[in-house]
Amino acid sequence: MATHMRIGIISDTHGLLRPEAVQCLAGVSHIIHGGDIGRPDVLDGLRRIAPVTAIRGNIDVGDWANSYPETVTVQLGGRSFHVLHDLKSLRITPAACGIDVVISGHSHQPGFNTADGVLYLNPGSAGPRRFKLPVTVATLDVSARGVSPVIHDLGF
Repeated sequence: MATHMRIGIISDTHGLLRPEAVQCLAGVSHIIHGGDIGRPDVLDGLRRIAPVTAIRGNIDVGDWANSYPETVTVQLGGRSFHVLHDLKSLRITPAACGIDVVISGHSHQPGFNTADGVLYLNPGSAGPRRFKLPVTVATLDVSARGVSPVIHDLGF
């Protein structure tokens, strides 16, 4: 297992990659995008920071989006991450499948909780402000001791 790894978590950019999000994610080892990317150049910008794992969300349509899966499970830092856009569409039992972290977006509501030893993390929305919800991204520190999430308010 890697001694320490910081992963950037972003979702619901809706075609907008804010400079504040780029600054907050600078220095991460990997980025996970939880869908509703909006435009492919958002991912191009994120790839300038670190390798990106991305899934498509409900607004991601068209030829560019077809190459992205609706869900993906990826191994990073010795942990297993299951990524899907809408947590309500989860069709597996993460703990039974050896998943350590479930990443979702869609609701634009940032937060995290642990259930059955699995961390559920929604980074919120980093795109255009919706209602009065904050504009946020998350980072996740992965170490031999576990996973430690932080929600970062981008100040909008």
